[in-house]
Amino acid sequence: MAGLIWYAIAPRALLQEISAGEAEVVHAETTAFIVADAWFALIAVVGGLITGVLGYRILVRRAGAAATAGLVLGAVAAALLALWVGDNIGLGTYNHLLASSPTGAFFHASLVLGAKSTLAFWPLCTSAVILLAETGARRSAQGAARPRHRQASDGPDGLSVD
Repeated sequence: MAGLIWYAIAPRALLQEISAGEAEVVHAETTAFIVADAWFALIAVVGGLITGVLGYRILVRRAGAAATAGLVLGAVAAALLALWVGDNIGLGTYNHLLASSPTGAFFHASLVLGAKSTLAFWPLCTSAVILLAETGARRSAQGAARPRHRQASDGPDGLSVD
């Protein structure tokens, strides 16, 4: 799903066929490549947050470390799958246009993720959410387990005596 969303919303650079099977970017200073990478990063962050929150609520609280490892590995797989789908969904059309368009024809480039480091955003966000949730749960459990210290003015039942 993430790859399809990326394909649908990410901009593509405009190309012009300069000879048979060869095309150039029309506007050399286009930001389409950077914006497409930014969209992938945003989708990966949102995917990681959703995976972390739902995974913690449904799995980690019950199964512990094994569920955490599974969620992080699943997040890695989800990021790679999103990349593969987004990169390949328009590649056939692009290759067809590149091979069959006349010289001077305009068409859009296929999506390509330039910043491969954004693949790490999904598992990192998943891990961060699980870590924060587990830390918060342990702190609240420790706070509930501590006995309340009585002050000198407290009565035998812990209530303040005025």
